[in-house]
Amino acid sequence: MTNKSASSDSERRLIASATAHESWARTVDRAGRTATARAAFDRRFLDDADGDPQRAESLRRAYFKQLAARSVRARREAKERGGNS
Repeated sequence: MTNKSASSDSERRLIASATAHESWARTVDRAGRTATARAAFDRRFLDDADGDPQRAESLRRAYFKQLAARSVRARREAKERGGNS
């Protein structure tokens, strides 16, 4: 990767981030904007649990615990490599 593409990538990320922030700033109903996606996410666990809401909640909790464990591992590995996060 050349410096030019790194600079372009960095600039592209900054512009995309600023654009996203502007979009969210203009969003009056934030929960409404994400409702469809959140419902689909929850539906995934309910489908995996064959419609049983208690099992779906357990699957959802397990998913987030696994996500947290991966985060801990990634931060530890970054620290061992001398990273900042």
